[in-house]
Amino acid sequence: MLDQITILAPGLLGASVAQAARRLGAASRLTLWARRPETRLQLKGQPWCDRVADTPADAVQGAQLVVICAPVDQIGPLIGQIAPYLAAGVIVTDVGSVKGEICRAAAITLKGRAHFVGSHPMAGSEKTGWENARADLFKGRTVFVTPLPETDAKATEQVVAFWKSLEADVATVEPDAHDEIVAQISHLPQVLASTLCAALAKRDVRWRNFAGGGLRDTTRIAGSDPKLWKTILEQNRDEVLRAVRGYQEELHGLERALANRDWLEVQAILERGRAYRDQFRPIP
Repeated sequence: MLDQITILAPGLLGASVAQAARRLGAASRLTLWARRPETRLQLKGQPWCDRVADTPADAVQGAQLVVICAPVDQIGPLIGQIAPYLAAGVIVTDVGSVKGEICRAAAITLKGRAHFVGSHPMAGSEKTGWENARADLFKGRTVFVTPLPETDAKATEQVVAFWKSLEADVATVEPDAHDEIVAQISHLPQVLASTLCAALAKRDVRWRNFAGGGLRDTTRIAGSDPKLWKTILEQNRDEVLRAVRGYQEELHGLERALANRDWLEVQAILERGRAYRDQFRPIP
């Protein structure tokens, strides 16, 4: 158990971290800071929050672990803002879905004072906001921990232990490898769901009233926050472009098979897809 965990900018993930840490006894004291005054006021009444600070600098006082839950383009500036106020040896992590540039910049900013070890829980949702948080959000879900080669090994071990204490399954990879992986398994699916809905929006709007489970299931994440995802795609542009181009090749293969009435190839593509889907590990 840590004496104090500080969570900055708690939305769905940050508030879920706080709730899980309280329920599972990961920390004696939980301090939160939110950018909006009205959110800070609302958080003060929550049983999983011991203190709400008025500034990030005040929030990190006394913390052993700081978890930054801001959008990816705001993580770097927040780290710079709190750096002068961190006690020596404090560990800072985040929950951003892009890691390469964040980890490298944070290591430079905190060098000689604190340790930064990047994290990314694969446990989000199309819903946002601390009101949708759940204490069991991380149970059985993958959390990437992304140290650089020069990251302090003990700091990495402590971040891994922290996520395991929240009942997550931890995968440790380097930041750039993480960005390649999530471009394929997370960012590409978001792009496909959103562009499919964007394409259908150009057709007869009445068709959406006939949608069955297939379209609803396939496009659930199209309901995610567009501003948030614009930032993620901007931060991971190169890897997402590679993922999109790889998918285009597969789609063109299906297009050619249909045009040529090559029904054996069409079936082979569908069978490959089903075989991959059938091997997903069950969600808890």
